[in-house]
Amino acid sequence: MKILTAFLVAALVFGGGQALAARSSHQPIRTLKVVMRDPGCHWFLVHGKFAVTASVAGPIRLQDFDEAALKVVSRTTARRVGMGKAIVLARGHYVVMMVGQAVDDNYLKLTVR
Repeated sequence: MKILTAFLVAALVFGGGQALAARSSHQPIRTLKVVMRDPGCHWFLVHGKFAVTASVAGPIRLQDFDEAALKVVSRTTARRVGMGKAIVLARGHYVVMMVGQAVDDNYLKLTVR
């Protein structure tokens, strides 16, 4: 009888854990592209339109399709993204600029909520 009870408890614990795991949805991380376009050199590509600011629900993958590496700066960190590479950004406010950027190029502002 003790073996049967232990088996039933184990089955309920395992089955309950599987049910909870099946209910939680894992959403894929969306991608935000930084692309080359004149004037201004680099832009966010948001829903087929070019923008210098973006506000997205995070986390977000920022992918560089510009002509040079990008520098992504927040209050606490500065990260570099090579051409064709991507980084994942968590919640925060970011400024995106090209490495060695000219003065008349865009400074992109990104808010990840």
